[in-house]
Amino acid sequence: MKTRILLIGIAIQFLPLFLAAQTDAGGASNKTEKSEEAKSPDTKLERQKAKRQWKKNRKQEMGAAKAKKEYSKKYNTKMTRKRMKRSQKKALQNNAHKRDFFLVRWWNKIFH
Repeated sequence: MKTRILLIGIAIQFLPLFLAAQTDAGGASNKTEKSEEAKSPDTKLERQKAKRQWKKNRKQEMGAAKAKKEYSKKYNTKMTRKRMKRSQKKALQNNAHKRDFFLVRWWNKIFH
């Protein structure tokens, strides 16, 4: 009983030390570096240039993604694409927490 009280007393004495270590401003330098990097350009011309560059990069990324998708579609058969479409519809329905149509549920319950 006395040892518990002693341990609690010691823990209470060291508690401010642990709290101060967690609230140290050591991460403040990282925050300022990130804010400087993410800072928007100052002049209108720089903003326009940055916007054009972003659009160019975005167009390339989207084109590459579209090409990759078309490439993978090209080698799938018609039945595979149909199966993928059905499975995507089923996944969206499951993610939306919607049940199957009641006739489908009855059919599966009776015959499966």
